[in-house]
Amino acid sequence: MSQAHGEFLAHNLMNSEALFERFLTGFNDSNRTRQAPAMPNHLAWTLGHLALTAYRCTERVNRQDEPGELPPSAFVMGDRGDRQRFATEGVAFGSSPTDDPDRYPTLERSLVIMREAHRTLADSLRSADEDAIARKTPWGTGETTVSDLALRMGFHIGTHAGQIVDLRRGLGLGPVLGGRK
Repeated sequence: MSQAHGEFLAHNLMNSEALFERFLTGFNDSNRTRQAPAMPNHLAWTLGHLALTAYRCTERVNRQDEPGELPPSAFVMGDRGDRQRFATEGVAFGSSPTDDPDRYPTLERSLVIMREAHRTLADSLRSADEDAIARKTPWGTGETTVSDLALRMGFHIGTHAGQIVDLRRGLGLGPVLGGRK
């Protein structure tokens, strides 16, 4: 049961990522940190945030309830990243994105970091036993099971996909689906 359960959770995650990426058409290094009026997050922040959250979820799958070290090739501690790494506090829940391209990785590098974070989580889910997937873990101000948290990651990606759709409109990038403006 656990391998099938873990595989289902991993599939949900990776399918959500693939659907999310459909909305990235038209973004590039010149607009990855642009924000539109009344929009909460820009693309670079979103990619870093999704990666950070996926790594934190991976820790829970691996029975680690306290935040650990993030890959130093992808993250730097503090609130100022660079063209290769995200700042942990710069993309954390509740942080405020800034339109400063030098504080965020390039678009290509941001995508590599996000994809690697999701692959790491998916691999952990595939190899986790049922006890690891069923166990309760703290998350935010509450507690959930690792299984529910893994499902929530797909919804989390979808939530940010909706924000990117709104951002696309605000930046005049046009629709991805349908063909109407």
